Amino acid sequence: MASKQKITTCLWFKNNAEEAANLYVSTFKNSKVLSVSRYGDAGPGPKGEAMLVTFEIEGQPFMALNGNPKSTFTDANSLFVSCETQEEVDHLWNRLIADGGSPSMCGWLKDKFGVSWQIIPTTLMELMGDKDPARSKRVMEAMMKMTKIDIAKLKQAYHQA
Repeated sequence: MASKQKITTCLWFKNNAEEAANLYVSTFKNSKVLSVSRYGDAGPGPKGEAMLVTFEIEGQPFMALNGNPKSTFTDANSLFVSCETQEEVDHLWNRLIADGGSPSMCGWLKDKFGVSWQIIPTTLMELMGDKDPARSKRVMEAMMKMTKIDIAKLKQAYHQA
């Protein structure tokens, strides 16, 4: 018997939960909005505005809530995305920083809503996990100089003699 997901990430937005959910499902393959609950006459938000949006990204459930306008996201929480190719890294990176997002260091970024993301190629973890400490150190040093992770540069650092 399959068990039901017990833990779901709930992201609080000021008033743009539906816009955020739509961005995320249009950015990631195999993603969809599952439901939108809207405020009615009783509020507390404007009638018709999304209150809660449930959605999936690659089968992972999320909720986006138009909660407290004073709530903000911090770097203390981020969404970690494992990418197989540079093309995937580039696509996700560019989509998530578009229209007001901001890049940071070492594969981190904030989207235009303030949500922190880590867009990390699986290659990085493989190369950094090499048993040769000199190789893994060179990969780490190369990564520390990057904003968006560049797989070719990681491999170049790995193979330096």
